[in-house]
Amino acid sequence: MKKALINLNALILSCKSQIPLELGKILLHEALQISSAESCTGGLISSRLTDVAGSSAYVKANFVTYSNEAKHKILNVSEETLKKYGAVSEQCAYEMAQGLFKLTGSDIVICTTGVAGPSASECKPVGLMFAACGYNDNIYVKEFRLNQKYSRKNMKFMFSEEALKFVIHILK
Repeated sequence: MKKALINLNALILSCKSQIPLELGKILLHEALQISSAESCTGGLISSRLTDVAGSSAYVKANFVTYSNEAKHKILNVSEETLKKYGAVSEQCAYEMAQGLFKLTGSDIVICTTGVAGPSASECKPVGLMFAACGYNDNIYVKEFRLNQKYSRKNMKFMFSEEALKFVIHILK
């Protein structure tokens, strides 16, 4: 019963969330362009950003770098980082953001890597996500630990929600 209630709350939030609209207003007002590189969110951040009418004024480029190979080849995440710390790590998220800045020249970048479930990965628990937000020549990484009872689909949504709120926090 508790798992069903948690997932129902996530579903309701997914219908009500105004976070992409709020972020879009900030990006337009500040004349900033954003790019994303996603792993655990599988393109959902990109989708949510571009659901907002007029988003072409501020969305520059979005990538789904789901595999370690893509993280390395597209974003230049070092193989050493992937071997030593794993794809789901603060270090990987940081290097994803570094690579995305170099690749796109965007004003702001958001990168996600984590474990959406239903089972653990790299010996890391379901619900663990690292988001890296780059802005003003700085990269900030935040660890999130969400309720493991979310369904995979709801976990991805909640990861995207937290990542977008993180961007807003950095911009403010």
